Amino acid sequence: MACNSTFLETHASFPLNGSTPPPDFGSSTLPAPLRIPMAIIMLVMIAVGFLGNAIVCLLVYQKPAMRSAINLLLGTLAFSDILLSLFCLPFTAITLITGTWNFGAPYCRISATLFWFFVLEGVAILLIISVDRFLIIVQHQDRLTPRRAKVLIAGSWALSFCISFPSLAGWAFVEVPARAPQCVLGYTELPANRAYAVTLVTAVFFVPFGIMLYTYLCILNTVRRNVVRIHHHHPLSRHAPDGLHLGPASPTGLRRSRRTAVDVSFKTRAFMTILILFVGFSLCWLPHTVFSLLSVFSQRFYYGSSFYATGTYMLGLSYLKSVFNPVIYCWRIKKFREACVEFLPNTFRISPRVPGRTKRRIHPSTIYVCGEHQSAV
Repeated sequence: MACNSTFLETHASFPLNGSTPPPDFGSSTLPAPLRIPMAIIMLVMIAVGFLGNAIVCLLVYQKPAMRSAINLLLGTLAFSDILLSLFCLPFTAITLITGTWNFGAPYCRISATLFWFFVLEGVAILLIISVDRFLIIVQHQDRLTPRRAKVLIAGSWALSFCISFPSLAGWAFVEVPARAPQCVLGYTELPANRAYAVTLVTAVFFVPFGIMLYTYLCILNTVRRNVVRIHHHHPLSRHAPDGLHLGPASPTGLRRSRRTAVDVSFKTRAFMTILILFVGFSLCWLPHTVFSLLSVFSQRFYYGSSFYATGTYMLGLSYLKSVFNPVIYCWRIKKFREACVEFLPNTFRISPRVPGRTKRRIHPSTIYVCGEHQSAV
């Protein structure tokens, strides 16, 4: 939506995008009673997104023992959200307050490219995590090592850059903010610009959404079968085919059954955290994707009087994803909450600090997820 780049035309050069503006062409902003609260919300999103994702990065990169494959992926996801919060969101908030883009057309082009670059990277990491969970839970294959994770991370950055960079070269029409508080994909009749816009939103949403939806449906089906199998398993007794009681189960069998039940429970809860991240991504980006497509293909929508307000709300919703992830970690993962408390200054702590010898150590494999037997974020 808002941050695409390319011919960053001014109103005078607008017809270069292959269309002629209608007579009522102009810009409008939100009324002050809505503009100020929206700007305050965005500033809060910047603070929460930066601090929450910074804690994730610190947890992953501060200690070598924390750098498991899944933690590296989650750290990269948090890092891309930090960059998005720092290089795009503040300028949108300022433009929303002032009603004018004060940073020049060149930076508008750059910020547009950075927007799609960081968004694509975050989506790519979510996709990698989803496929990894699919291989572990459905295919019983734990092939993601820290070294392979680093290769995938490097590849995802390169691919995201390749997809977003053409917008900087002018492969899509993006207007300097006037009809929205940030550079947006504008209406165009040029086939090349429309083709690139469709490619961009497909790479950002439709392809990842389709793949992740398939993997999660398969995982949910597998988890359901495992839970049913556990509920129908009787570890305390053994029964012959004819129903005769053969005596108590062996201690080894009992321990194995308990381990299996605990492992299935852990996998289910850990996977649910990943699933919630996927749902959050879908809810934040589906409206943004529809908005971007309508902007490119519908002249009536793009020049409508409600375009600025709609663009502001859709843009804010898309940025909400960068805040969503650390909030979910804090809600779902006890170890993450404990780690957040450790980063707080003593002045802001409600409970006294536990002495080092009695404080429970945080193991990297229990913070997010790892491995064949302990999977998921």
